[in-house]
Order: sequence, then C-alpha cells, then structure tokens
Amino acid sequence: MTPLGDEIRAMIAADGPLSVGEYMELCLTHPELGYYTTRDPLGTRGDFITAPEISQMFGELIGLWAAAVWQTMGSPGAVHLVELGPGRGTLIADALRALAVVPDFRAALNVHLVELSPVLRRRQEETLAGFGVPIAWHPTVTDLPHGPSIVIANEFFDALPVEQAVKVPGGWHERRIGLEGERLAFTRDPELIMRRDDALPVRMRGAPVGAVFEWRSDSIARQLARHASSYGVLLVLDYGHAATGIGDTLQAVSAHGFVDPLEAPGEADLTAHVDFQALREAAVGAGARVHGPLPQGEFLRRLGLLERASRLKANATAAQAAEIDAALARLTAPGPTGMGELFKVMAFAHPRLRTPPGFDR
Repeated sequence: MTPLGDEIRAMIAADGPLSVGEYMELCLTHPELGYYTTRDPLGTRGDFITAPEISQMFGELIGLWAAAVWQTMGSPGAVHLVELGPGRGTLIADALRALAVVPDFRAALNVHLVELSPVLRRRQEETLAGFGVPIAWHPTVTDLPHGPSIVIANEFFDALPVEQAVKVPGGWHERRIGLEGERLAFTRDPELIMRRDDALPVRMRGAPVGAVFEWRSDSIARQLARHASSYGVLLVLDYGHAATGIGDTLQAVSAHGFVDPLEAPGEADLTAHVDFQALREAAVGAGARVHGPLPQGEFLRRLGLLERASRLKANATAAQAAEIDAALARLTAPGPTGMGELFKVMAFAHPRLRTPPGFDR
C-alpha cells in the first residue's frame, strides 16, 4: 500500500467509508501525496498521453479556432485565452506558434492557466518561456478573470470527482470505499438513496441489480457556463457519453495501462467518463448557449485537420510522414485505439454570439 493508501485506511478506520468522489479527490489532489500534485504524468515515460502530446496539429487547430471565435466576439483589443488543466503547456505553445498568422489576435492575448500542480506549473513555465505574451497562473476556476474570454478544457472534466450508486434488490445505495481486512474495497452505504426508479430518466429505469449510476456535482460546470455566458466561449474536449446512462466508468491508468483503482492510491490517474447530457443541462441552466457534442474526429476534420496533415507531409521525410499519419489516426479514428468517437467536443457560449467554428454545419 502507498503512503496515501495508509492515510486513507486510517481515515476509514476512524470515520467510516469514503464516497467514491471523496476517494478520487484525495487520490488526485492531496497536497503532499496526490497524483497530480507530485508528478508529471504525461508522455511515453509517464502514465498517459493527451491529444496535444500526440501531435502539434491539435494545438495549432485549437489556436486558430480561438482566433476565429475572437473575430465573432468583435475582435476585442484585449482577450483572455484560458486553459484548464494545461498539462505541460503543449497545447497553448502550439496554439501560440500557429497564431503568428493572426498577429492582431496574438497581440490582444492574455494567457491564463488553471493549474494546481506545482510540478506541472514548472513544466508549463519552461514550455512557454519566450513566447512574449502575458501569462498568469491560477489554482482554481474561481480565480478566472472577468472580461472577454476563450476557455479551453481539454481532458479536464473527466478528472473531476464522480459519485456512484449501485442497485440492489431493495433499491439504490451509494457506493462507497471501505476496508476488507487491511485492503480497500468497494462497499455500499446501508441507507437507501432511492427505492424506486421513478426519479431516474426513462431510459435508465428498470436497470438490473448490480447496475452502477454515476454523477458529478455540476457546480464547476455551472460556474464555467456562467463565465462563458457572460464573457465568451468555453470549449470542452473530453471522453464520455452523449446521453446519461448506466455504467461504471471509473478507471485508473498507470504506465499506459489500466490498473485497479483501489490498489495504489496516489500512484495512478483516476478518471471517469464525462456525461455530456448532464454537462449540457448544467450549462443551459446557468444561461449559456450550448453547441454539440460532436465526435472529436468530426470536429477536427471540420477545422481542417486533414489539410494541415497534408501540408506537413509535403515537406516531411518518409518516417515523419508515417508519424503524421499515425497521429492523424489516433486523433480521429473510431474504436478503442482512436480518440475520434469516444472523445467529444462541446461549447458553452454567450447567447448572442454566432455559432462557433466547427459547430456551424
């Protein structure tokens, strides 16, 4: 068991089982022992890889998308370009390089990065040194500045804590994490949270015994939607399902493979699929106009990914061209090895803005 695992076991022994969300938050953001606060998890030598790390094309297209959104906003003389959970800063770096062709937008930019990890903040500072644009860091979304804003959330919502309920013959109980001997184990709260399925959406009624239902607090989604509806646009790129449904999607990843989420707290990345229907409902309730979701592959093709790949290949060696083709497939292909369908794209926007690029067909 890890040091954080020992601490969690002591907490459970003293105060009883944790909710899945409490456990997930401790594993990811514990100030001394949390996964995100203690390491750089990205890249081939890390635990997972995100779209910006797969290819420069991803960040370039998002940067040019942001420039087009800025134009629909009336090209304000100062605009905040915000990224939530920016990893190593790769997306913003690629975006800023691409924006050399839109100098007025680049000159208007103030970059803001929402990052709680001191390790990743140092990497971001290294990556973005010398770009010549103002950059500020913030620990939480509550610190986002007022004013015209374009916010990027790439694989941000999947890492927010998720709660779970499990169905037994008598109804639905909250799923929790307790102890079996010395080991962490899933259990359930003895109190019913729902006896019948009547309060669930119709498509989820009649779920079999053993079914798991997941939900997240919508507080951050609503806060970001209010920000977008006041100041501009939020672009969400993440993996998940378009409609609310039944299923256990909590997963842990270490060294690019799936592991037991209870085995090594603080040493593996914990995520769960994003419920885009719930995200939409939270955003609409907060006053934003919502566009999408679209499959990521379709969205990137609409932004010109295939054309960008062709231009890069025109001056590439055979080995480089093969790498470009592999990245193109990874970003757009369906199925378990691609990000084209599982990953989806949604935008929250000011109600009076024109439909953002990529959603306007």
